[in-house]
Amino acid sequence: MDHRLIQPASRDQIVAIIRQRAERANRDNIPAHIGQAVFDRDIRAQLGQALFPAPPLFDLQGRDRLREVERPLYRQASVAAEEDISPRIERLTQAENTFKLVSEPGGLPGVYISGLPLTAEKPYFELELVNTGPLEDQTSGPVIGLCKPKHHPTDLLPGSSLLSVGFNTGDGQFYYNKSRSRVQAADLCKFQNGDRIGCGIRFENIVAAGINERLLPIFFTKNGKEIYSESVRFPTGKLYPTFALQKQPEEVRLIMDLSWSTEDDIAMSVDSGEEEWYRLHDVRLNGQLLEYIGRGKSHIDVGLAQAKTPLCTRSHYFEIEIIDPGSKCYIAIGLARKDYPKNRQPGWNKGSIAYHADDGKVFLGSGVGDPFGPRCNKGDIMGCGILFPRDFEFRSDSEEENEAPQILYNLGEETDSGDEEDYWAPPQPKHGDKVQVFFTRNGKVIGKKDVYLPKGGFYPTVGMMSSQEKVRVELRPLTG
Repeated sequence: MDHRLIQPASRDQIVAIIRQRAERANRDNIPAHIGQAVFDRDIRAQLGQALFPAPPLFDLQGRDRLREVERPLYRQASVAAEEDISPRIERLTQAENTFKLVSEPGGLPGVYISGLPLTAEKPYFELELVNTGPLEDQTSGPVIGLCKPKHHPTDLLPGSSLLSVGFNTGDGQFYYNKSRSRVQAADLCKFQNGDRIGCGIRFENIVAAGINERLLPIFFTKNGKEIYSESVRFPTGKLYPTFALQKQPEEVRLIMDLSWSTEDDIAMSVDSGEEEWYRLHDVRLNGQLLEYIGRGKSHIDVGLAQAKTPLCTRSHYFEIEIIDPGSKCYIAIGLARKDYPKNRQPGWNKGSIAYHADDGKVFLGSGVGDPFGPRCNKGDIMGCGILFPRDFEFRSDSEEENEAPQILYNLGEETDSGDEEDYWAPPQPKHGDKVQVFFTRNGKVIGKKDVYLPKGGFYPTVGMMSSQEKVRVELRPLTG
C-alpha cells in the first residue's frame, strides 16, 4: 500500500490511546508517578510524530550508505578530467604523417582536427601538398585552417562552420564563419604538388574585443612566404589545427611543432642568407640554417640547396654543421654544376662530387660510392673545397661585386641531359681543367679527389633526404 494514502492520527485520538495505556498500567499495579511519566513521554513523542511525520521508508543506515556513495562523486567533480589529446579523423587514412581521402566521389570531405591547440610556443603548422588532384578542377582542393573542436562538425570544411577559419588551396579563398573573401594575389594562390601551405596565429598581437572575445591575427603562408592575414573575432579559448580533403586522390603530409618568425626576423634572414643561394628545393632557409622539408620516402625525395656563385680562388671552401641528423642522416656536402638535377643527391649524377654523411663514402658522378672517410652525425662539421692550380685565373676584383666570377680557361662543352641514368664521363683533359677537390671532417682533411671542372665551374651544393634533417651552412668560413 502506498504510504502516502495513510493519514496521520488526530491529536484527540492520540490522547485517548495514551490514556488507555495509562489505565492499563494502573491495573498492573505500576506506581502512579511512573505511569504519569510514561504518559507524558509517550504523548510528547506521539504528538511530534503526528505533527511532523517522517517518511515510512526512511532509515538512518540507508542515509549513511547514501552519503558514502555521494561523497566520492563530489570529490571527483572537483578534479579536472584528463585532457584528451588524440586527434579527430574522419574519412582519412593515415600513414605516419601522411593522409589520404577515402570517401566516395561526391561524398563528404575527409577532416582532421588536432588534439593539441596552437600556443605561443608552437603557433604555426604546415601541410605539404603531396597530391592536389586533377589539374582541371581549380575550384576545390585541400583546405587548411583552425577551429574550436567542440563546435566544428566533421562533415564540413574549415571556415564553412561557425568558430572556424580556412584557406582553400583550390580557389584561393579565405573562409571565416561561413563567409569568404578572395585573396588578391592570385598568382600566389595557385598550388601544385610539392607546395607547402601553412597557418598560424601571431599571439603577441592578440587584442581584446569585448567581454570574453578577442581579435586573433591569423596568417597563411605558401612555401614559407606569407600570402594572407586577417584579424578575426573569436571567443576566448584555444584554437586547434584542422584540414580537410575534398576529392580523390588528394593527399597531404602534416607538419606540426613548427615555429614562425616575425616579419622583422624574416627580413633579417633574407638579408643574411637568401641572396647567396641559387635555388632551394624542398629545403627551408632561416639565416644560415637549412632544414629539409621534403617527404623523405624514396630516393627521389631529395632536398637540394645550391649556392649562387661557384667556388673560386678567393672563396674556395665551405662547411656545414649537422644540427639535426633527422631519421637517417642522409646528408651530403659537395660540388655540382649549375644545372644539376634538383631531385638527385650531389655526387649521383655527372658534373658533381660529394661526401655523404650516412655511409662516409664519396660519390663522383655515380650512384655507387667509394669508401672515403668516417661517417658523420650530429655536431660534426663537414667541409668541401677546391685546390686550384697556381696559374688558374678569374676576372679582376675591380669588376662589379655582384657579378659571378667567370673562369677564363676553356673547360670544354657540357653535354649532360640531367637524366637519372647519366653518369659523369669527364671531358678530354685540357690545360687548367683539372683540380683537386678535398673534404674535411671537424677541421681535418680526410681525402682528395682529382676531377675536371664542368662548364661554369663548381657550385657549393648540400643534399638532404630524411625527415627533420637540419644543417648550419658557412659559405665563407674564416679558416680553410
